[in-house]
Amino acid sequence: MKTIVKTGIGAAVLGMTLASGVLIGEAAAAYQSHMHAALDALRTARSELQASTPNKGGHRATAIQLVNQAIDETRAGIAYARE
Repeated sequence: MKTIVKTGIGAAVLGMTLASGVLIGEAAAAYQSHMHAALDALRTARSELQASTPNKGGHRATAIQLVNQAIDETRAGIAYARE
């Protein structure tokens, strides 16, 4: 009887340990540290472009639009990884 109880408790502890490891792994995967770093870099790039003088033959404005598009795509990628 004691052996059955010990085995049951051991199995329960093992199951909880494995389940917590899976949950921690999913949380780490959902964070997407590189994607968040890219998002920060894109926001910095946009800020620098906006602070620059506007006389660049339209290239500054195009660059701002493309950076905004990249920010949107990066956010979408982060959101997708959370699903």
